[in-house]
Amino acid sequence: MRPPRLRAAAASPPLPRRRICTDAAAATSSAASSSPSSPQQGAAQPLSAQFARPLAARGPAVADDLASSLRALLASSPTHPRAFPLLRSAALQARLPPDALVDAVLSAADAGSPAAAALLSSLLACLSRSARDCSAATAAYARMVARGVVPDAKSRTDLLVVTARSASAADALAVFDDMRSKGYHADAMMYDAVMRACVRGGMHGDAVRLFDEMASAGVKPDEHVYSLIIAALCKLHDVDRVLQVLGEMREAGIRPWDSYNYVVDALVKAGRMEEALQVKDQKLLAAGKKMDVVLATTLMHGYCLHGKVGKALDLFDEVVRDGLAPTIVTYGVLLKGCDAEGMTDKAYELCRQMIEQGLLSSAYEFNLVIKGLLRDKRWEDAIGLLEVVVDTGVLDVYTYNCLIHWLCQHHKLREALNLWEKMKETGIKPSIVTYHSLLLGYCEKGHMDEALRLYSEMPGKGFTPNEVTYTTLMKGYIKKNSFDKAYALLDEMHQHGVSCNDYTYNILINGLCMANRVCEVDDMLKRFISEGFVPTAMTYNSIINGFVKAGMMGSAFAMYQQMCEKGITPNIVTYTSFIDGYCRTDCCDLAVKLLNDMRHKGIQPDIAAYNAFINGFCKQGNMSHALQFFVLLLKDGLKPNVNVYTSFITGYKNLKMMEGASRFYYSMLKEGIVADTATYTTLIDGFSKAGNVAFALDLYSEMLATGNIPDDKTFTALIHGLCRSGDIDGAKKLLDEMRRLDVGPNVFTYNMMINAYIRDGKLQEAFQLHDEMLNSGVVPDDTTYDILVGLKPVEASPADAENPVLNSAS
Repeated sequence: MRPPRLRAAAASPPLPRRRICTDAAAATSSAASSSPSSPQQGAAQPLSAQFARPLAARGPAVADDLASSLRALLASSPTHPRAFPLLRSAALQARLPPDALVDAVLSAADAGSPAAAALLSSLLACLSRSARDCSAATAAYARMVARGVVPDAKSRTDLLVVTARSASAADALAVFDDMRSKGYHADAMMYDAVMRACVRGGMHGDAVRLFDEMASAGVKPDEHVYSLIIAALCKLHDVDRVLQVLGEMREAGIRPWDSYNYVVDALVKAGRMEEALQVKDQKLLAAGKKMDVVLATTLMHGYCLHGKVGKALDLFDEVVRDGLAPTIVTYGVLLKGCDAEGMTDKAYELCRQMIEQGLLSSAYEFNLVIKGLLRDKRWEDAIGLLEVVVDTGVLDVYTYNCLIHWLCQHHKLREALNLWEKMKETGIKPSIVTYHSLLLGYCEKGHMDEALRLYSEMPGKGFTPNEVTYTTLMKGYIKKNSFDKAYALLDEMHQHGVSCNDYTYNILINGLCMANRVCEVDDMLKRFISEGFVPTAMTYNSIINGFVKAGMMGSAFAMYQQMCEKGITPNIVTYTSFIDGYCRTDCCDLAVKLLNDMRHKGIQPDIAAYNAFINGFCKQGNMSHALQFFVLLLKDGLKPNVNVYTSFITGYKNLKMMEGASRFYYSMLKEGIVADTATYTTLIDGFSKAGNVAFALDLYSEMLATGNIPDDKTFTALIHGLCRSGDIDGAKKLLDEMRRLDVGPNVFTYNMMINAYIRDGKLQEAFQLHDEMLNSGVVPDDTTYDILVGLKPVEASPADAENPVLNSAS
């Protein structure tokens, strides 16, 4: 900010040209007649005549006339009131060069005279304030210094201000340093101007240096200088020095009103919250006022930075009670804090307040809340919140992409497509991320025809398919075991010049492994290597894991040897696959030996390695050994995750020990670990088979309330329980619920329902369900036809106790 006197002076309009010329001519004539020592002026033309000439021709003549006129004026009075208007007219209207202006003045007055110093100081101030750049003022100042004239502090301050504004802070600092090196006096206003330029230009260290030099220069800092140095020190995070300067201000009798907020903010960012609160109290005590919203927001930010969001929210409530209106910055600080601490409910509430108060002006804060809701699986609330603000123009493509991607990931394709349509209606153009999310949704559902249709639309919409596009489609085909089509996409990628990365190759290799087609992997790997692919640890780990899942431990070990021969170091994932394989094949002693080898090599087992042991022992029903590894896991400082707890719950369920399963479930919740769909499905299946269908339905309700989305296995387990208990109507309602949630029934689900209808003598309903099964694309199996052809329910035998289809008849 300019000093007040500079602003005031700058506001003065220049005098009209003709008046200046006329007055100058009149003054010259008057001076000639009244002063006997004045030279003859009759031969000199008035300046107005010189101004009418072309610019190229008038320069020297105007300079000569200016010098003559100034000599006459100053001869009559060293402080003649018309001398400076004449000089200003020559500078701004005649546009004489700065050197000529200075020389004209010094031809009329001695360089050491007060008249010359006063006129040239006024000239320097005029040039500094009037020009768009500092070139004229800088040139004039240089000429003055060369001619031995020292302009006054006021005009030199103006020069520093214009230099900082039109050139740079560094240039202003260089000029100021040059002034001081010549011994020119500098006052607080000059220091203020240069320090302000340094702070604005990010030269905070230079601002501090100037402040430190003020004492030796005998210049006493004023309130403005103190405020600047505190701002600079805060930027440098020198909090101790900030507090020192704050104390100096108080000792000097200066109340640092504007500086308190800077200090509090610096202390907050330095993690010194207690001192920030003390400074806040000092400000409020000195002012005798309540806290303002800026200071309150700064303190809220501090609390949030230190994870004390609760205190930030308490302060927010206090601010509102005091009648202060929170700003968008206040809400933004709290929303970030709530998001970081997982306080989704509070973030949701604050966002609603922002919307009601008309403070939601950007998508950033809104997107934070949307992501938090999705993280807590509250997708319905997220969509509801979006619908509230859909007409405000705040939403952006990122908002829609977050929601659409999450819905597609979680098999909510119908809802994702609804958002896609709404997005287009509101005029927001989709991005390639939007297309990739929808492709993922179609592929996850197995709707490859729709996926290909969307893929074919992309070029027409300006989106060129890339490696993500092709890889997503490949995964879709692999999921449906259509490897030929996946390979065809690989060829298409090459034809369109899209390079295949390691991820693409690894997806294809992993797909074969997961589909139990590991025998084809070796040939595929050779083909890919011939195309330039270099296998990585991820590649070999996928193949080894595929052999392990297929029970081919010999082939897995051969691949491990090949991996080592290629110079690729096995990692924790490699060893975890072998541990899992040994546990699956009842070779737990080899798994334990491998664990010891890992430790000797300095490889610390992670949670996945321990879970491989726990899961293996739980599948064997050896719960005591599983518990031993649970204890080892805790001793190694690892925290059990949902997979570990689900392994125990599954183990106890398989042993029909639902009390043990419940114990681990409640222990898991106590530790703050959120159950997932697999956990709930295991519990529902266990309690349904134990005859406690009512509790299984309670778990289903709890599952929905916590945002977990049931899959076909969840519904199969529940329908199995209801059919066994004779509640065919309840089972039919669940089948309808599956359709509402866009979860496709599988062949086991249909078989259980058909079996139950046949058992209850409802043949028409059984055959209707068979027709519906065909229409939905589910292929009946031998059990389906055994039930329908024999028109008898299939009875369960002890040997088939774990078959969900046969269990439905018992």
